[in-house]
Amino acid sequence: QVQVVESGGGSVQPGGSLRLSCVASGDIFSISDLGWYRQALGKQRELVATIDSRGNTNYADYVKGRFSISRDNPKSAIYLQRNNLQPEETAVYYCSINWGTVYRRYNSWGQGTRVTDSS
Repeated sequence: QVQVVESGGGSVQPGGSLRLSCVASGDIFSISDLGWYRQALGKQRELVATIDSRGNTNYADYVKGRFSISRDNPKSAIYLQRNNLQPEETAVYYCSINWGTVYRRYNSWGQGTRVTDSS
């Protein structure tokens, strides 16, 4: 029942800024844990960052200090910001919405938004 849509991908010049958005339908957004993942060509999908329902953030070691995750509950939106994008960071970025209890979890994924390098 939850629809997740990413946007903001496209061709980014090396060293340019990346700002991805994700909007989720439904009334569970404010109590959901959110995350950004990415998958580069020839690699497995990897975690970029997460932010829980209280606003606590967590970043993968290899992106700390580079990416910034934030959320806007009234807009049911999650953002991923990266200044000075590097070529190796081009990938398909996915938004994840997770909610539920310790006994049962629910998760929805977007279709992804592709970030390419316009060298």
